[in-house]
Amino acid sequence: MKKKHLRPAGGATLSPLVFSSVGLKVTGQQAEMTTLRPFTCDDLFKFNNINLDPLTETYGIPFYLQYLAHWPEYFIVAEAPGGELMGYIMGKAEGSVAREEWHGHVTALSVAPEFRRLGLAAKLMEMLEEISERKGGFFVDLFVRVSNQVAVNMYKRLGYSVYRTVIEYYSASNGEPDEDAYDMRKALSRDTEKKSIIPLPHPVRPEDIE
Repeated sequence: MKKKHLRPAGGATLSPLVFSSVGLKVTGQQAEMTTLRPFTCDDLFKFNNINLDPLTETYGIPFYLQYLAHWPEYFIVAEAPGGELMGYIMGKAEGSVAREEWHGHVTALSVAPEFRRLGLAAKLMEMLEEISERKGGFFVDLFVRVSNQVAVNMYKRLGYSVYRTVIEYYSASNGEPDEDAYDMRKALSRDTEKKSIIPLPHPVRPEDIE
């Protein structure tokens, strides 16, 4: 996958939060409480079950460590009562305030197969959006493979729309052609006129993305 340039942003640390998931079935048992907390270095050795999904973009450990160092409040994990990791979201703050492009970016979002259909992805996205609101962002954006219609539909249900298509954004392997991406956005309260989500009329290439 082609990666956008990393730029540090400050901010307060995120305190642990919990939300109730009573009545939801998780591997045959009732899930009473799921903890949402900051991702830690130790979690790097415990989240392989989440990254086994072939549609999950995975990275080397140094890449995750950069996010932990620069944007710890944007790196959140969902933990089951027994300590098993259920899912995580990793993002950052970037862009120009002067040009009204300061925003939150979702770099990765994944939920382990056994913990899907519980609303975890929506909750993790909500957390990142709240952090971006506190930081004065104009919008939140993310990139998703055009072929991943399940994810595209989920993001649309969460209020995101396609802002532009990025040609050959995802680098393929095994001789397969590179794949296009949708750049999807959701305007935040600071963007009162929703200018940040007006779709571009033509596709762009990865080198055209700031």
